Amino acid sequence: MWRSTSAYCGAKLSPTSIYSLLHRECHRLFPDEAFADLFRDIGRRSIPPRIVAVVMVLQRLEGLSDREAVERFSFDIRWKYAAGGLDFEYPGFVHTVLVDMRERLRQSKDPDRIFRTVLEVAKAAGLVGRRRVLDSTPLYDAVATQDTVTMIRAAIRALLRVAGNELAAQLRGVLGRDDDYSTAGKPACDWEERAAREALVDALARDAYALLAHLDGRSLAVPVCEAAALLATVVGQDLEQTEGGFFRIARRVAPERVISTVDPQARHGHKTQARGFDGYKGHIAIDPDSEIITSSIATPGNAADGSVAKELLKEALETETRKQHEKQIAVYGDSSYGTGEVLEHLESAGAAAHVKVQAPTSPDGQFTKDAFHMDLASDTVTCPAGQLVQIRRRKDGSGVASFGAHCGKCPLAASCTKSKQGRNVAVNQREHLLQHARTEQKSPAWRAGYKATRPKVERKLAHLMRRRHGGRRVRVRGTERVTRDFTMLCAAENLRRLAALGLRHDKRSRTRWAV
Repeated sequence: MWRSTSAYCGAKLSPTSIYSLLHRECHRLFPDEAFADLFRDIGRRSIPPRIVAVVMVLQRLEGLSDREAVERFSFDIRWKYAAGGLDFEYPGFVHTVLVDMRERLRQSKDPDRIFRTVLEVAKAAGLVGRRRVLDSTPLYDAVATQDTVTMIRAAIRALLRVAGNELAAQLRGVLGRDDDYSTAGKPACDWEERAAREALVDALARDAYALLAHLDGRSLAVPVCEAAALLATVVGQDLEQTEGGFFRIARRVAPERVISTVDPQARHGHKTQARGFDGYKGHIAIDPDSEIITSSIATPGNAADGSVAKELLKEALETETRKQHEKQIAVYGDSSYGTGEVLEHLESAGAAAHVKVQAPTSPDGQFTKDAFHMDLASDTVTCPAGQLVQIRRRKDGSGVASFGAHCGKCPLAASCTKSKQGRNVAVNQREHLLQHARTEQKSPAWRAGYKATRPKVERKLAHLMRRRHGGRRVRVRGTERVTRDFTMLCAAENLRRLAALGLRHDKRSRTRWAV
Protein backbone atom coordinates (compact mmCIF):
# COMPACT_ATOMS: atom_id res chain seq x y z
CA MET A 1 0.00 0.00 0.00
CA TRP A 2 2.73 2.48 1.03
CA ARG A 3 5.10 2.80 -1.88
CA SER A 4 8.36 4.71 -1.45
CA THR A 5 8.27 8.50 -1.68
CA SER A 6 10.49 8.21 -4.78
CA ALA A 7 7.92 6.16 -6.64
CA TYR A 8 5.03 8.30 -5.44
CA CYS A 9 6.53 11.78 -6.05
CA GLY A 10 8.80 11.07 -9.01
CA ALA A 11 6.02 11.02 -11.57
CA LYS A 12 3.99 13.82 -9.99
CA LEU A 13 6.55 16.56 -9.37
CA SER A 14 8.09 18.65 -12.11
CA PRO A 15 11.75 17.83 -12.75
CA THR A 16 12.45 21.56 -12.40
CA SER A 17 10.99 21.82 -8.89
CA ILE A 18 13.35 22.29 -5.96
CA TYR A 19 12.07 19.01 -4.46
CA SER A 20 13.19 17.12 -7.55
CA LEU A 21 16.58 18.85 -7.61
CA LEU A 22 17.24 18.07 -3.95
CA HIS A 23 16.06 14.48 -4.43
CA ARG A 24 18.56 13.98 -7.24
CA GLU A 25 21.50 15.91 -5.85
CA CYS A 26 21.25 16.38 -2.06
CA HIS A 27 23.82 13.64 -1.39
CA ARG A 28 26.28 15.52 -3.66
CA LEU A 29 25.37 19.03 -2.49
CA PHE A 30 25.27 18.28 1.25
CA PRO A 31 27.23 15.08 1.96
CA ASP A 32 27.51 14.20 5.64
CA GLU A 33 31.30 14.55 5.55
CA ALA A 34 30.92 18.24 4.58
CA PHE A 35 29.65 18.87 8.12
CA ALA A 36 32.05 16.55 9.96
CA ASP A 37 33.98 19.43 11.57
CA LEU A 38 30.83 20.55 13.40
CA PHE A 39 30.74 17.37 15.48
CA ARG A 40 34.37 16.79 16.48
CA ASP A 41 33.97 17.98 20.07
CA ILE A 42 30.34 17.01 20.68
CA GLY A 43 28.81 14.20 18.63
CA ARG A 44 25.79 14.72 16.44
CA ARG A 45 22.30 13.40 16.90
CA SER A 46 21.00 10.43 14.95
CA ILE A 47 19.62 12.60 12.13
CA PRO A 48 22.18 12.77 9.28
CA PRO A 49 23.44 16.32 8.55
CA ARG A 50 22.39 15.90 4.91
CA ILE A 51 18.73 15.61 5.95
CA VAL A 52 19.00 18.54 8.38
CA ALA A 53 20.56 20.70 5.63
CA VAL A 54 17.70 19.88 3.25
CA VAL A 55 15.13 20.74 5.93
CA MET A 56 16.91 24.04 6.68
CA VAL A 57 16.87 25.01 3.00
CA LEU A 58 13.17 24.21 2.55
CA GLN A 59 12.35 25.90 5.85
CA ARG A 60 13.91 29.19 4.70
CA LEU A 61 12.33 28.94 1.28
CA GLU A 62 8.83 28.46 2.70
CA GLY A 63 9.17 30.85 5.65
CA LEU A 64 8.53 28.34 8.45
CA SER A 65 9.42 28.29 12.12
CA ASP A 66 11.51 25.41 13.48
CA ARG A 67 8.46 23.58 14.82
CA GLU A 68 6.57 24.08 11.57
CA ALA A 69 9.56 22.81 9.58
CA VAL A 70 9.90 19.52 11.48
CA GLU A 71 6.14 19.04 11.29
CA ARG A 72 6.29 19.58 7.54
CA PHE A 73 9.10 17.01 7.29
CA SER A 74 7.00 14.49 9.21
CA PHE A 75 3.80 14.86 7.17
CA ASP A 76 4.70 16.36 3.76
CA ILE A 77 6.02 13.57 1.58
CA ARG A 78 7.67 16.10 -0.77
CA TRP A 79 10.12 16.96 2.01
CA LYS A 80 11.05 13.31 2.55
CA TYR A 81 11.36 12.92 -1.20
CA ALA A 82 13.67 15.96 -1.32
CA ALA A 83 15.82 14.51 1.48
CA GLY A 84 16.82 11.59 -0.73
CA GLY A 85 13.62 9.62 -1.23
CA LEU A 86 13.10 8.58 2.38
CA ASP A 87 10.44 6.05 3.35
CA PHE A 88 6.94 7.20 4.28
CA GLU A 89 7.56 6.04 7.83
CA TYR A 90 10.96 7.64 8.21
CA PRO A 91 10.87 9.12 11.73
CA GLY A 92 10.77 12.86 12.33
CA PHE A 93 12.87 14.75 14.86
CA VAL A 94 12.52 17.51 17.42
CA HIS A 95 12.91 21.14 16.43
CA THR A 96 15.97 21.62 18.65
CA VAL A 97 17.98 19.67 16.04
CA LEU A 98 17.63 22.72 13.77
CA VAL A 99 18.55 25.07 16.61
CA ASP A 100 21.65 23.01 17.36
CA MET A 101 22.73 22.77 13.71
CA ARG A 102 22.30 26.50 13.17
CA GLU A 103 24.40 27.33 16.22
CA ARG A 104 27.14 24.88 15.25
CA LEU A 105 27.32 26.44 11.80
CA ARG A 106 27.42 29.94 13.26
CA GLN A 107 30.37 29.11 15.50
CA SER A 108 32.30 27.22 12.84
CA LYS A 109 35.04 28.56 10.59
CA ASP A 110 32.74 28.29 7.57
CA PRO A 111 29.27 29.38 8.73
CA ASP A 112 27.97 30.03 5.20
CA ARG A 113 29.09 26.72 3.70
CA ILE A 114 25.63 25.88 2.32
CA PHE A 115 25.50 29.18 0.40
CA ARG A 116 29.09 28.77 -0.75
CA THR A 117 28.46 25.20 -1.96
CA VAL A 118 25.42 26.22 -3.97
CA LEU A 119 27.30 29.18 -5.51
CA GLU A 120 30.22 26.94 -6.50
CA VAL A 121 27.82 24.56 -8.23
CA ALA A 122 26.26 27.50 -10.12
CA LYS A 123 29.72 28.65 -11.21
CA ALA A 124 30.67 25.13 -12.28
CA ALA A 125 27.53 25.00 -14.43
CA GLY A 126 28.57 28.25 -16.13
CA LEU A 127 25.76 30.32 -14.66
CA VAL A 128 27.85 33.08 -13.07
CA GLY A 129 29.27 35.57 -15.53
CA ARG A 130 31.12 38.87 -15.45
CA ARG A 131 28.33 41.23 -14.39
CA ARG A 132 26.99 42.09 -10.92
CA VAL A 133 23.98 44.12 -9.82
CA LEU A 134 23.78 45.49 -6.26
CA ASP A 135 20.78 46.49 -4.17
CA SER A 136 19.31 46.29 -0.67
CA THR A 137 15.96 45.85 1.03
CA PRO A 138 14.62 46.56 4.55
CA LEU A 139 14.45 43.70 7.06
CA TYR A 140 12.08 44.49 9.91
CA ASP A 141 13.37 43.58 13.37
CA ALA A 142 11.89 40.76 15.42
CA VAL A 143 11.22 42.93 18.51
CA ALA A 144 9.09 45.92 19.37
CA THR A 145 10.66 49.37 19.16
CA GLN A 146 10.77 50.84 22.67
CA ASP A 147 10.24 54.39 23.87
CA THR A 148 12.77 56.14 26.10
CA VAL A 149 11.07 55.36 29.43
CA THR A 150 10.69 51.67 28.59
CA MET A 151 14.29 51.40 27.38
CA ILE A 152 15.82 53.02 30.46
CA ARG A 153 13.79 50.87 32.84
CA ALA A 154 14.50 47.72 30.79
CA ALA A 155 18.25 48.49 30.81
CA ILE A 156 18.17 48.91 34.59
CA ARG A 157 16.32 45.60 34.96
CA ALA A 158 18.84 43.86 32.68
CA LEU A 159 21.76 45.14 34.77
CA LEU A 160 20.18 43.99 38.02
CA ARG A 161 19.36 40.60 36.50
CA VAL A 162 22.93 39.75 35.51
CA ALA A 163 24.68 41.35 38.50
CA GLY A 164 24.46 38.35 40.84
CA ASN A 165 22.92 38.34 44.31
CA GLU A 166 25.66 40.22 46.18
CA LEU A 167 26.26 42.95 43.60
CA ALA A 168 22.54 43.25 42.87
CA ALA A 169 21.86 43.91 46.55
CA GLN A 170 24.46 46.69 46.54
CA LEU A 171 22.98 48.21 43.39
CA ARG A 172 19.45 48.14 44.76
CA GLY A 173 20.73 50.08 47.75
CA VAL A 174 21.55 53.11 45.60
CA LEU A 175 18.18 53.22 43.81
CA GLY A 176 15.93 56.13 44.69
CA ARG A 177 12.61 55.22 43.05
CA ASP A 178 9.97 53.12 44.80
CA ASP A 179 10.40 50.35 42.24
CA ASP A 180 12.05 46.95 42.61
CA TYR A 181 12.43 46.66 38.81
CA SER A 182 11.24 43.06 38.93
CA THR A 183 8.50 43.29 36.29
CA ALA A 184 8.67 44.35 32.67
CA GLY A 185 6.77 47.20 31.03
CA LYS A 186 6.22 50.86 31.72
CA PRO A 187 6.04 52.07 35.33
CA ALA A 188 2.85 53.49 36.80
CA CYS A 189 2.39 57.16 35.95
CA ASP A 190 -0.29 59.69 35.16
CA TRP A 191 0.66 59.90 31.51
CA GLU A 192 -1.82 62.70 30.86
CA GLU A 193 0.08 65.05 33.19
CA ARG A 194 3.23 66.60 31.77
CA ALA A 195 4.72 67.23 35.22
CA ALA A 196 4.25 63.56 36.18
CA ARG A 197 5.93 62.38 32.97
CA GLU A 198 8.88 64.70 33.47
CA ALA A 199 9.28 63.64 37.11
CA LEU A 200 9.31 59.98 36.07
CA VAL A 201 12.01 60.56 33.43
CA ASP A 202 14.14 62.47 35.95
CA ALA A 203 13.76 59.73 38.60
CA LEU A 204 14.67 56.97 36.14
CA ALA A 205 17.70 58.95 34.96
CA ARG A 206 18.92 59.44 38.54
CA ASP A 207 18.56 55.71 39.24
CA ALA A 208 20.48 54.89 36.07
CA TYR A 209 23.33 57.29 36.83
CA ALA A 210 23.47 56.09 40.44
CA LEU A 211 23.99 52.51 39.24
CA LEU A 212 26.69 53.55 36.78
CA ALA A 213 28.46 55.64 39.43
CA HIS A 214 28.46 52.65 41.81
CA LEU A 215 30.07 50.44 39.14
CA ASP A 216 32.60 53.02 38.01
CA GLY A 217 36.19 51.80 38.41
CA ARG A 218 35.23 48.27 39.45
CA SER A 219 36.33 45.04 37.79
CA LEU A 220 33.17 43.53 36.31
CA ALA A 221 32.20 40.25 34.70
CA VAL A 222 31.54 40.41 30.95
CA PRO A 223 27.70 40.18 31.20
CA VAL A 224 27.63 42.95 33.83
CA CYS A 225 29.98 45.11 31.78
CA GLU A 226 27.81 44.70 28.67
CA ALA A 227 24.61 45.50 30.58
CA ALA A 228 26.21 48.60 32.13
CA ALA A 229 27.44 49.74 28.71
CA LEU A 230 23.93 49.37 27.29
CA LEU A 231 22.46 51.37 30.19
CA ALA A 232 25.05 54.12 29.67
CA THR A 233 24.27 54.18 25.95
CA VAL A 234 20.52 54.48 26.49
CA VAL A 235 20.68 57.35 29.00
CA GLY A 236 23.43 59.09 27.05
CA GLN A 237 21.58 59.07 23.74
CA ASP A 238 18.09 60.03 24.92
CA LEU A 239 18.55 62.34 27.93
CA GLU A 240 19.92 65.81 28.55
CA GLN A 241 20.32 67.84 31.74
CA THR A 242 18.85 71.31 32.11
CA GLU A 243 20.63 74.22 33.79
CA GLY A 244 18.69 73.43 36.96
CA GLY A 245 20.05 69.86 37.05
CA PHE A 246 16.78 68.31 35.90
CA PHE A 247 16.98 65.35 33.49
CA ARG A 248 14.63 65.36 30.51
CA ILE A 249 14.27 63.64 27.14
CA ALA A 250 16.65 65.30 24.69
CA ARG A 251 15.25 67.41 21.85
CA ARG A 252 17.42 65.59 19.30
CA VAL A 253 18.00 62.16 17.80
CA ALA A 254 21.38 60.48 18.28
CA PRO A 255 22.97 59.31 14.99
CA GLU A 256 23.43 55.71 16.18
CA ARG A 257 20.39 55.58 18.44
CA VAL A 258 19.63 52.20 20.04
CA ILE A 259 15.91 51.54 19.53
CA SER A 260 15.46 48.46 21.73
CA THR A 261 17.27 46.91 24.67
CA VAL A 262 16.12 43.49 23.46
CA ASP A 263 17.97 43.91 20.15
CA PRO A 264 20.55 46.69 20.68
CA GLN A 265 21.99 46.32 17.16
CA ALA A 266 18.75 47.15 15.33
CA ARG A 267 18.46 50.72 14.04
CA HIS A 268 16.06 53.20 12.48
CA GLY A 269 16.50 53.10 8.71
CA HIS A 270 15.18 54.91 5.65
CA LYS A 271 14.83 53.27 2.27
CA THR A 272 13.55 56.61 0.98
CA GLN A 273 12.89 59.98 2.64
CA ALA A 274 9.22 59.09 3.04
CA ARG A 275 9.67 55.43 3.97
CA GLY A 276 11.23 54.52 7.29
CA PHE A 277 11.61 51.20 9.08
CA ASP A 278 13.16 49.65 12.19
CA GLY A 279 15.63 46.79 11.98
CA TYR A 280 18.24 45.81 9.41
CA LYS A 281 19.07 45.92 5.72
CA GLY A 282 19.66 42.90 3.53
CA HIS A 283 22.21 43.56 0.75
CA ILE A 284 22.76 41.29 -2.25
CA ALA A 285 24.80 41.08 -5.45
CA ILE A 286 23.39 39.03 -8.32
CA ASP A 287 24.39 37.87 -11.76
CA PRO A 288 21.73 39.56 -13.94
CA ASP A 289 21.78 36.88 -16.64
CA SER A 290 21.13 33.81 -14.47
CA GLU A 291 19.72 35.75 -11.48
CA ILE A 292 21.99 33.80 -9.14
CA ILE A 293 22.84 35.61 -5.89
CA THR A 294 26.61 35.79 -5.66
CA SER A 295 26.98 37.56 -2.32
CA SER A 296 24.86 38.72 0.60
CA ILE A 297 25.22 40.56 3.88
CA ALA A 298 22.97 42.15 6.50
CA THR A 299 23.67 45.45 8.26
CA PRO A 300 21.87 47.68 10.78
CA GLY A 301 19.08 49.63 9.13
CA ASN A 302 20.96 52.96 9.13
CA ALA A 303 23.97 51.66 7.17
CA ALA A 304 24.55 53.28 3.78
CA ASP A 305 24.30 50.93 0.80
CA GLY A 306 27.66 52.05 -0.53
CA SER A 307 29.41 51.11 2.73
CA VAL A 308 29.08 47.37 1.96
CA ALA A 309 29.69 47.48 -1.80
CA LYS A 310 33.31 46.39 -1.33
CA GLU A 311 32.25 43.36 0.71
CA LEU A 312 29.50 42.40 -1.76
CA LEU A 313 31.94 42.55 -4.68
CA LYS A 314 34.77 40.76 -2.92
CA GLU A 315 33.89 37.43 -4.55
CA ALA A 316 33.87 38.92 -8.06
CA LEU A 317 36.84 41.28 -7.74
CA GLU A 318 39.09 38.68 -6.09
CA THR A 319 38.53 36.49 -9.12
CA GLU A 320 39.34 39.51 -11.29
CA THR A 321 42.75 39.93 -9.66
CA ARG A 322 43.59 36.20 -9.76
CA LYS A 323 42.71 35.62 -13.41
CA GLN A 324 43.02 37.55 -16.61
CA HIS A 325 39.78 37.76 -18.58
CA GLU A 326 39.02 39.31 -21.92
CA LYS A 327 35.90 40.90 -20.46
CA GLN A 328 36.11 42.97 -17.29
CA ILE A 329 33.66 42.85 -14.39
CA ALA A 330 30.74 45.25 -14.84
CA VAL A 331 28.93 46.53 -11.75
CA TYR A 332 25.43 48.05 -11.79
CA GLY A 333 23.73 49.95 -8.97
CA ASP A 334 21.45 52.85 -8.21
CA SER A 335 22.56 56.24 -6.90
CA SER A 336 23.10 54.92 -3.35
CA TYR A 337 26.24 53.24 -4.73
CA GLY A 338 27.32 56.26 -6.78
CA THR A 339 29.80 57.62 -4.25
CA GLY A 340 33.39 58.58 -4.84
CA GLU A 341 34.62 55.77 -2.58
CA VAL A 342 32.75 53.09 -4.55
CA LEU A 343 33.85 54.48 -7.91
CA GLU A 344 37.47 54.61 -6.75
CA HIS A 345 37.32 51.02 -5.51
CA LEU A 346 35.89 49.79 -8.82
CA GLU A 347 38.47 51.71 -10.82
CA SER A 348 41.36 50.34 -8.75
CA ALA A 349 40.02 46.79 -9.21
CA GLY A 350 39.73 47.20 -12.97
CA ALA A 351 35.93 46.94 -13.00
CA ALA A 352 33.51 48.92 -15.15
CA ALA A 353 31.19 51.09 -13.05
CA HIS A 354 27.58 51.33 -14.25
CA VAL A 355 26.29 52.99 -11.10
CA LYS A 356 24.21 56.11 -11.07
CA VAL A 357 25.77 59.25 -9.65
CA GLN A 358 23.31 61.69 -8.16
CA ALA A 359 22.96 64.89 -10.17
CA PRO A 360 23.82 68.10 -8.26
CA THR A 361 20.88 69.91 -6.68
CA SER A 362 20.31 73.46 -5.48
CA PRO A 363 17.44 75.07 -3.54
CA ASP A 364 14.80 77.32 -5.11
CA GLY A 365 15.89 76.62 -8.67
CA GLN A 366 19.26 78.32 -8.30
CA PHE A 367 22.35 77.36 -10.30
CA THR A 368 23.45 73.83 -9.53
CA LYS A 369 27.04 72.76 -9.25
CA ASP A 370 27.19 71.54 -12.84
CA ALA A 371 26.54 75.11 -14.04
CA PHE A 372 30.10 75.91 -12.90
CA HIS A 373 33.03 74.91 -15.09
CA MET A 374 35.51 72.96 -13.01
CA ASP A 375 39.07 72.58 -14.33
CA LEU A 376 40.69 70.00 -12.08
CA ALA A 377 43.99 70.17 -13.96
CA SER A 378 44.51 73.80 -12.94
CA ASP A 379 42.39 73.51 -9.76
CA THR A 380 40.06 76.36 -10.77
CA VAL A 381 36.31 76.89 -10.99
CA THR A 382 34.52 79.34 -13.31
CA CYS A 383 31.03 80.54 -12.39
CA PRO A 384 28.16 81.20 -14.88
CA ALA A 385 29.09 84.90 -14.87
CA GLY A 386 32.65 84.09 -16.01
CA GLN A 387 34.45 84.72 -12.70
CA LEU A 388 37.35 82.34 -12.07
CA VAL A 389 38.61 81.37 -8.60
CA GLN A 390 41.18 78.92 -7.26
CA ILE A 391 40.14 75.78 -5.38
CA ARG A 392 41.38 75.74 -1.79
CA ARG A 393 42.29 72.16 -0.96
CA ARG A 394 42.02 70.51 2.45
CA LYS A 395 44.30 67.82 3.85
CA ASP A 396 41.95 65.01 2.83
CA GLY A 397 41.97 66.13 -0.82
CA SER A 398 38.57 67.80 -0.84
CA GLY A 399 38.26 71.53 -1.40
CA VAL A 400 36.06 74.58 -1.84
CA ALA A 401 35.85 77.38 -4.39
CA SER A 402 34.63 80.64 -2.80
CA PHE A 403 33.13 83.38 -4.98
CA GLY A 404 32.28 85.74 -2.11
CA ALA A 405 34.35 88.68 -3.43
CA HIS A 406 32.68 88.49 -6.85
CA CYS A 407 29.04 87.95 -5.84
CA GLY A 408 28.28 91.42 -4.44
CA LYS A 409 27.88 93.18 -7.80
CA CYS A 410 27.17 90.13 -9.97
CA PRO A 411 23.95 90.44 -12.05
CA LEU A 412 23.37 86.68 -11.69
CA ALA A 413 23.73 86.61 -7.90
CA ALA A 414 19.96 86.27 -7.28
CA SER A 415 19.93 83.09 -9.39
CA CYS A 416 23.02 81.72 -7.70
CA THR A 417 22.88 82.23 -3.92
CA LYS A 418 21.04 83.97 -1.09
CA SER A 419 24.05 83.97 1.21
CA LYS A 420 25.57 87.33 2.11
CA GLN A 421 29.01 85.71 2.00
CA GLY A 422 28.50 84.68 -1.63
CA ARG A 423 28.47 81.30 -3.36
CA ASN A 424 30.73 78.43 -2.32
CA VAL A 425 31.22 75.34 -4.51
CA ALA A 426 32.32 72.17 -2.75
CA VAL A 427 34.86 69.97 -4.52
CA ASN A 428 34.94 66.27 -3.66
CA GLN A 429 38.31 64.61 -3.18
CA ARG A 430 37.25 62.19 -5.96
CA GLU A 431 35.59 64.85 -8.11
CA HIS A 432 37.22 63.60 -11.31
CA LEU A 433 35.55 60.19 -10.91
CA LEU A 434 32.16 61.72 -10.19
CA GLN A 435 32.39 64.04 -13.21
CA HIS A 436 33.42 61.19 -15.49
CA ALA A 437 30.51 59.03 -14.24
CA ARG A 438 27.97 61.84 -14.76
CA THR A 439 29.23 62.37 -18.30
CA GLU A 440 29.03 58.65 -19.10
CA GLN A 441 25.49 58.19 -17.80
CA LYS A 442 24.20 60.83 -20.24
CA SER A 443 24.98 58.45 -23.11
CA PRO A 444 21.91 56.71 -24.66
CA ALA A 445 23.85 53.43 -24.81
CA TRP A 446 24.71 53.66 -21.09
CA ARG A 447 21.09 54.37 -20.18
CA ALA A 448 19.78 51.52 -22.32
CA GLY A 449 22.20 49.04 -20.73
CA TYR A 450 21.36 50.28 -17.24
CA LYS A 451 17.59 50.04 -17.76
CA ALA A 452 17.88 46.54 -19.21
CA THR A 453 20.07 45.23 -16.39
CA ARG A 454 19.59 46.86 -12.99
CA PRO A 455 15.83 46.17 -12.50
CA LYS A 456 16.52 42.42 -12.41
CA VAL A 457 17.77 42.72 -8.86
CA GLU A 458 14.39 44.14 -7.81
CA ARG A 459 12.69 40.92 -8.90
CA LYS A 460 15.22 38.86 -6.97
CA LEU A 461 14.61 40.90 -3.82
CA ALA A 462 10.87 40.34 -4.29
CA HIS A 463 11.50 36.58 -4.40
CA LEU A 464 13.45 36.77 -1.15
CA MET A 465 10.80 38.88 0.58
CA ARG A 466 7.68 36.98 -0.57
CA ARG A 467 7.37 35.32 2.85
CA ARG A 468 6.88 37.64 5.80
CA HIS A 469 8.28 35.33 8.51
CA GLY A 470 11.98 34.98 7.86
CA GLY A 471 11.71 37.14 4.76
CA ARG A 472 10.63 40.72 5.34
CA ARG A 473 10.49 40.11 9.12
CA VAL A 474 13.70 38.61 10.54
CA ARG A 475 13.50 35.62 12.86
CA VAL A 476 16.55 36.32 15.01
CA ARG A 477 18.32 39.19 16.78
CA GLY A 478 21.74 40.72 16.29
CA THR A 479 23.60 41.61 13.11
CA GLU A 480 25.63 38.40 12.93
CA ARG A 481 22.66 36.07 13.33
CA VAL A 482 20.55 38.11 10.91
CA THR A 483 23.37 37.91 8.36
CA ARG A 484 23.66 34.12 8.72
CA ASP A 485 19.90 33.69 8.43
CA PHE A 486 19.65 36.01 5.42
CA THR A 487 22.51 34.17 3.69
CA MET A 488 20.71 30.86 4.22
CA LEU A 489 17.62 32.39 2.60
CA CYS A 490 19.76 33.43 -0.37
CA ALA A 491 21.15 29.88 -0.63
CA ALA A 492 17.61 28.47 -0.68
CA GLU A 493 16.54 30.94 -3.36
CA ASN A 494 19.61 30.05 -5.44
CA LEU A 495 18.68 26.37 -5.25
CA ARG A 496 15.15 27.18 -6.36
CA ARG A 497 16.58 29.11 -9.30
CA LEU A 498 19.00 26.29 -10.21
CA ALA A 499 16.10 23.84 -10.17
CA ALA A 500 14.09 26.07 -12.53
CA LEU A 501 17.10 26.24 -14.87
CA GLY A 502 17.31 22.44 -14.94
CA LEU A 503 20.58 21.87 -13.06
CA ARG A 504 21.81 18.28 -13.24
CA HIS A 505 24.94 16.35 -12.39
CA ASP A 506 26.77 15.38 -15.56
CA LYS A 507 29.54 12.81 -15.21
CA ARG A 508 30.69 13.48 -18.76
CA SER A 509 31.20 17.19 -18.10
CA ARG A 510 34.58 18.40 -16.86
CA THR A 511 32.87 20.54 -14.22
CA ARG A 512 30.37 17.77 -13.36
CA TRP A 513 27.43 20.20 -13.42
CA ALA A 514 25.32 21.44 -16.33
CA VAL A 515 21.95 22.98 -17.18
